[in-house]
Amino acid sequence: MNKALQPIIYAVLIVGGIFVGKYLANPEITQNIVSPGKVSGFRKVGDVLKYIEDEYVDTIQETELVNSSIVSMLENLDPHSAFIPAEDFADANEGLQGNFEGVGIEFHIQDDSVMVVAVVPGGPSDEVGIQAGDRIVKVDGENFTGPKITNDSVMHTLRGEGGTMVKVEIFRRNSNGLITINIKRGQIPLNSLDASYLLTPQTGYIKLSRFGATTFDEFHKALLDLKQKGMQNLVLDLRGNPGGYMDAAVDIADEFLEKSKMIVYTKGRSRPKQEYKATSKGDFEKGKVYLLIDEGSASASEIVAGALQDWDKATIIGRRSFGKGLVQEQANLPDGSAIRLTVARYYTPTGRSIQKPYEHGYSEYNNEVYERYKHGELLEKDSIKFPDSLKFKTPGGKTVYGGGGIMPDYFVPLDTSFRNNLYEQLLGAGLINNAVYDYVDGNRKYLNSFIGIKEYMEGFVLPDNFLKSILAKAEKEKIQYKPNELAGCKNQIAMLSKALIARQLWRTDGYYRVLNQQDKTITKALELVN
Repeated sequence: MNKALQPIIYAVLIVGGIFVGKYLANPEITQNIVSPGKVSGFRKVGDVLKYIEDEYVDTIQETELVNSSIVSMLENLDPHSAFIPAEDFADANEGLQGNFEGVGIEFHIQDDSVMVVAVVPGGPSDEVGIQAGDRIVKVDGENFTGPKITNDSVMHTLRGEGGTMVKVEIFRRNSNGLITINIKRGQIPLNSLDASYLLTPQTGYIKLSRFGATTFDEFHKALLDLKQKGMQNLVLDLRGNPGGYMDAAVDIADEFLEKSKMIVYTKGRSRPKQEYKATSKGDFEKGKVYLLIDEGSASASEIVAGALQDWDKATIIGRRSFGKGLVQEQANLPDGSAIRLTVARYYTPTGRSIQKPYEHGYSEYNNEVYERYKHGELLEKDSIKFPDSLKFKTPGGKTVYGGGGIMPDYFVPLDTSFRNNLYEQLLGAGLINNAVYDYVDGNRKYLNSFIGIKEYMEGFVLPDNFLKSILAKAEKEKIQYKPNELAGCKNQIAMLSKALIARQLWRTDGYYRVLNQQDKTITKALELVN
């Protein structure tokens, strides 16, 4: 182990907030060199491992023992220091790199077969004529149906190095026999912009799902497009956005702030203070901003929210954010694994550290958001109290808080009006999703008759038998419920189903356009705009 850690390690300074599996995703691409002396303290651990390897009563797997030792050490430091084994490294980094290599389809496993839900425009599958609704039944001559087909097995089989070929045989409605298609794998974009459109003639809406390598470019393009259409106010939706690249957060905040204004700064015990300030390039410095956050907004999302709140640039709406204000440095090890070590904290322009406490251990830290729900914080604004030591003042005189996330200026409670036993069971069993896939698969000609999302939103109505089909499947699954439960969630099932259908036709942009019609946080933002 000592030998494995001694060579020069290339490190990447990151502010990571996204979990991919159980590992933090890898932001930022600035290289620092960590000298061999940085890891000399591991000698004692190496000696113990050598002693175990030489003298232990049974044969051991050295690699597993070393990895588990590193995991235990890091977990005892803080919740965001992490070890990534070599076999998981690519998956842990993929979410923020902006692309991956594969065939370019969205799929769903329906009735033990792989159904193509959508084809990435311009991607490898699009170029060879794969269509939504196609069912992949064979891959490279091997049967690809049955109960053993899983999401993981599909991704493992269809993804691969760009330029390699894969032969698929598909079943398509109204076609005679199977259709054989050869697909040349290529780069597939991973977009982080979920939706961008005008809520009103003067108010735009942008939703970001992560802060990745391409996020700023996607955001900037959408921003300029909405401005060209007459946008004067922007609703920026960062709810559920767990973070990512620090550079992307800084660049986006820069679009709203005047030159030289502080966006964020970092410092640690062995790391000097580093400041990130706005430049003169901002394209929305004069417009009004309404920024939406919730308990799922973390890391880079909190950098943007904190900077705009501290400079009185944005009105923050929603619920208290996650509270992740630690900076990790990534050390890539010679065997392909990596360590992400917390080396600094980041602070908002007023000097706030928004990192929530973690001294009671990893498990309690991860359960903290659930504890908020139990204590009523997600439902009542006044259920959380901050001591005076965590209060800060903005230049405009507004009180803001540190010590555990970004507190919104306007609180919107979690909507639980439709969340009852029946609704949760239908979601958990996947019955709403399955009903949507069945409906779309059988009604593509009718659905494709809608010119665009606007016409769909105005003209589409779920048929009466749609809900009946869901309840029939629920009966087969032995899901029991009371009549008042159905009455309580019936409208939400219809709205969610309409949004899920729109997602298959217009992807995430269509999905959010439908859902946002009844979104109480967006309703609050529009009230404040007016």
